[in-house]
Amino acid sequence: MTRYFFAFFLVTICLNQASAQEQIIDPVFKSGEKLGYKLKYGIFTAAEAHLRVEDSPVKFDNLPGYHIIADGFTAGTFDIFYKVRNRYESFVDQKTLVPNFYTENRHESNYKHTDRVTFDHDKNVIRAMKGNYPFSGKVFDFVSAYYFARCIDVSKLKIGEKIELKYFLEDGIQSLTVTYLGKEQVKCPVGTFNCLKFNPTIIPGRIFRKDSKLYLWITDDNNRIPVKAHVELIVGSLTMDLISTSGLKYPLNPVSTNTD
Repeated sequence: MTRYFFAFFLVTICLNQASAQEQIIDPVFKSGEKLGYKLKYGIFTAAEAHLRVEDSPVKFDNLPGYHIIADGFTAGTFDIFYKVRNRYESFVDQKTLVPNFYTENRHESNYKHTDRVTFDHDKNVIRAMKGNYPFSGKVFDFVSAYYFARCIDVSKLKIGEKIELKYFLEDGIQSLTVTYLGKEQVKCPVGTFNCLKFNPTIIPGRIFRKDSKLYLWITDDNNRIPVKAHVELIVGSLTMDLISTSGLKYPLNPVSTNTD
């Protein structure tokens, strides 16, 4: 289930518009930022995820960078019947926020998957363990896409606007169409926030119904942090909530703080 948990974050790549890609962006995050999330299946806690940003110990082209780590793991009863321990790491340029190197180590019950991915932006080739993948434009990995997207100016987005995005995952370049739905006020364990709401397309199959909907809410402030996501399944639904933050570049700006 944690693969669907992290898929929620891909919604934020919808802000990756062509006009914005050419700009040198000022990151809305900084080294030391930490975010914690909880995933629930109905009333039951199914998994947790933790994301953190550090200064990269490795320099690419002798330039400073960020090392971004995302960990996902099952919890409670789900950890007994379907244990998941996933880690995704991205090394991005500190100025452009494009990825140079990406690794993933996934252990989901009896399934294991490892990949080491190099992004050659001069030759427009992604080199992964199972082959090389040519690309055009900006293509991100699972983690860097989320952090890059947070830094894009979304003030000109219009309700109903659809955007296609590209990212590398599962040994290939994937695409996703996302629709901007407007602004809403959303409550999570950290507080109540004014948010931007998005809806990505879902491919029906073993988990999702043909008419399943996925929604994600991102703080409408300088941090641009996902605070809640909700997706309908064939049976039941999954909800993601922000449960902890620290080391933010800007103060959180909740409408109210939850104390219960």
